[in-house]
Amino acid sequence: MKTAFVPGLMAALALSGCAAAYSAPETSTAFNAAPAVDAEKEPVTFSMPDGGIDLEGAAVLSWDDATRADNFRRMEDFFPGYEVQPAAEHRVLASGAALPADTIASIDAYMMRGDIAGIMVLQNGLVRYEKYGMNFGPEQRWTSFSVAKSLTSTLLGAAVKDGFIASLDDPVSKYIRELAGSAYDDVTVEQLATMTSGVKWDESYTDPSSDVARMFDMQPGPGEDQVVEYMKTLPREAPAGEKWVYKTGETNLIGVLVENAVDMKLAEYAKNKLVDPAGLAQPLFWQVDLSQRNIGGCCLSMALSDYARIGQFALEGGKGVVPEGWFDAAGAPQVDFGETFGRPGFGYGYQWWTYPGGNFGAQGIFGQSITIAPSQNMVVAILSNWPKASDSAQSAERLELLAAISAGAGAGD
Repeated sequence: MKTAFVPGLMAALALSGCAAAYSAPETSTAFNAAPAVDAEKEPVTFSMPDGGIDLEGAAVLSWDDATRADNFRRMEDFFPGYEVQPAAEHRVLASGAALPADTIASIDAYMMRGDIAGIMVLQNGLVRYEKYGMNFGPEQRWTSFSVAKSLTSTLLGAAVKDGFIASLDDPVSKYIRELAGSAYDDVTVEQLATMTSGVKWDESYTDPSSDVARMFDMQPGPGEDQVVEYMKTLPREAPAGEKWVYKTGETNLIGVLVENAVDMKLAEYAKNKLVDPAGLAQPLFWQVDLSQRNIGGCCLSMALSDYARIGQFALEGGKGVVPEGWFDAAGAPQVDFGETFGRPGFGYGYQWWTYPGGNFGAQGIFGQSITIAPSQNMVVAILSNWPKASDSAQSAERLELLAAISAGAGAGD
């Protein structure tokens, strides 16, 4: 049966990174145990921009429109990070039947706004629409912002599958021992993944004194971890598991947790568990913090087609990289917003936003998104430079576009 994307309030909340509170569910799911690659290149290499770096927490949020439009496609010029070479055998995205003419007209009109860098629609693994704007092209990368959270969640699933993490019911402090005695001491890995730790946090993108702006201003001492040193100072505001608050810092902790568990950088693990299995065709760039850890909650850059490939990888269940049924749980409303807003199906999974009809997606500020519709066997990847980090009107327009794409695409196989 055809299931359409449904415009609604949660779209605005998701893209704004709201910090409202919701009741978490009582149930818990614990999982137990391009071009050919240049042979002379290391699969993962560290890069430092020329002329030094600026890691001020709120720097990106203060860029003007023209600066963002230029910088979003070349973040490696401004921030240090790891570049990951593409898969030796990338996934070929063959052309499928074009979407109906009226659907194409709707997408083209949306592209005419001038702040959309690219849109790709896959159905049954075939490209039904692909178009670029803002002088952006298929060989270039665009930054992800919080779309990265969903990839970090997938690496968490891979670490469970590989036996590095015994169970999502384990306490976070088992893997990040520096959190012992902090508000995170009794928080489980699953509660971290669903952002239901009960730890107080401010995700405001317009307040330079908010936690999300200040966490990267923390200067770690010798042997200290930048993310952990900030997060362990936060107070508790609710019992673990009872309150949902959107926290980029907690996804950064997931990154630390996975790195500690697997004993390698997220970028290295991503090469083995995402880049190669998903068949990414272009190099990926993932920024690091002052501790030279990849930033779990943000800041990886990929080509538009590779965002779509990641969506297709999730749609197909992860190809044995994650536990059986991982994406069924990760893309399901572990935290259900339906009761609060009268919007059944909207919620939050394991770092994925969830929508009616079993749809789920990854979203980032300034209009980045991967939306997955399993019932239609469809993936929609969109890269943008919205005028504001988050905006309810922009979010509503995005959901209207997705609804039009869904209606035009029809049922999948």
